This record gives sequence, C-alpha cells and structure tokens, in this order.
Amino acid sequence: MEPEVNPDAPAEGAAAAPAPEAHPAWCRVQLARHPKRPHAVDYIQALFTDFDEIHGDRVFGDDAAIIAGMARFEGRPVMVVAEEKGRDTKQRLHRNFGMPKPEGYRKALRAMQLASKFGRPVITFLDTQGAYPGIDAEERGQGEAIARNLREMARLAVPVICVVIGEGGSGGALGVGVGNTVLMLENAIYSVISPESCSTIIYRDRAKAEQAAAALRLTAEDLLALGLIDTIVPEPPGGAQEDPAAAAENLRQHLRACLDQLSAFGPDHLVEHRYVKFRKMGNFFA
Repeated sequence: MEPEVNPDAPAEGAAAAPAPEAHPAWCRVQLARHPKRPHAVDYIQALFTDFDEIHGDRVFGDDAAIIAGMARFEGRPVMVVAEEKGRDTKQRLHRNFGMPKPEGYRKALRAMQLASKFGRPVITFLDTQGAYPGIDAEERGQGEAIARNLREMARLAVPVICVVIGEGGSGGALGVGVGNTVLMLENAIYSVISPESCSTIIYRDRAKAEQAAAALRLTAEDLLALGLIDTIVPEPPGGAQEDPAAAAENLRQHLRACLDQLSAFGPDHLVEHRYVKFRKMGNFFA
C-alpha cells in the first residue's frame, strides 16, 4: 500500500520555507525593549552635570520610578524629570519596572513647578509601559494625578522638552509628556496601549501582538507623519544599545538646538505654543 503524500509538504531534500519577516513596527517594539538599551539614568549621566535629585511628593512618599532633579546642560540650569525602569532584577523591583504611582507624578509636578518658579527649562524622558495599575495607586488617585500633570504642564511658563527614549506607554508617559517640543529616538515607540494589551482587547488573542503593533502606528515615522512628535533623533546602526555614547551625543545636539530655539520665547508665547500644539492633535480634514 502506497504511503499517503501531503501535497503541501516540501519535496525531499528541498529547503524549508523561510519564516516570515516580522513587521517593522514589531521590530521597533523589540528594540525599544532591548535589555541593553540606554535608560534615563544613562542619559542623565551622559548629558548633564551637577545633577541634584529631588525626592518625595510632600503628600505620601517617594516613587523611584520617577527621577527628578536640578542639573546643568552645557552650563545651562535645567530641571530633569525622567521615568526609569531599572536594569537588573533588584533595580527593576526598586523602580517598580518603570511604572509610576500617583506620588511619582506629584513629585514630577513639584519639580516642574519649582523649575517654572526659577525660570529653568524642563527636560523630561519618557520610558514606561504605562502607569502602575494596582489598587493602591487607584486608591491614591492615579487618574487624577496624571490629569493634573497634563493641565499644569500645559501652563508652565518655561520651555518644556520631552524625549521618548524607549517605551512611551499611554497616560503613564503622557503624564510627563506635554511639551513645546517632543523628540523621539528612532527606535522608540509611543502609543495609547501596549501591543500585547491591544491584541488581547481587539483580537481576543495576545499572540497577535505583532498585528496590533502595526495597527497602532506607534513608530517614530508614523507619529511624525501624524504630527504627534516634532523630531526623530537618529540612533547608531542596530539601535542605541550598540553605541550608547553616540546615541547620547545625537540627543545632545537636538536638545541644544531645541533649547536655543525655545529660550528666545517669552512665558506667554511658550504657553500659547503648547496649547495650540496639543489642540491640533487628532483633528483631521478630508
């Protein structure tokens, strides 16, 4: 009796069909999450001098997922606010995997209002999968804390520059992301939701995260075309993790140009510029 033959099976000795290539958006997701990708602490060390960290929100406590402090950028006094994930297991637990709680956003706001009082430009670094969704965060007003930051950042009378350096996840990132200029590293991502969560909700299948990443339009090129960011900061070939020093130098040049441009504007102009910028987002005309 002749054995059954599967007509779809490759012929004997033939090479197996190559695996389909991942969608470019999904590749960017993997690069944004690369374990060796530079974090906020790396950029703070490379770009700033005289960094003096601020702790606590004067309401509840200190949130290590948010780093805030006064520093100097090429001699200019600035205020730095950053989301930090942590590198190893111990650091990640300490930083709550970069997911801020309400006290983190309140600490960030305290620092930014202090910067506004003394005329220091604010530079923020966005790198989080999202705000912490735990019950304790909700009990302490997570949504209110983020909403207050959105309102108060829009009113700051100093230049505000926001930089997406890794994952820009939902309101967790936007809570420190209202700026006159929004920069985004070439291989970073910025989205209303993570691809995994999106695929679970929309497709009822977490395994379709790659498909969700493509639909979310979360790459720097997509967001620039939509007018949601202002500039793409190029990374070294292969990603920022391949040459962190070069990545930091590229970012330095863009920060310098932004500060030079925004420092020429008065407080009223800066507030109006920020208002008009964000009011335009989401308005589409046929």
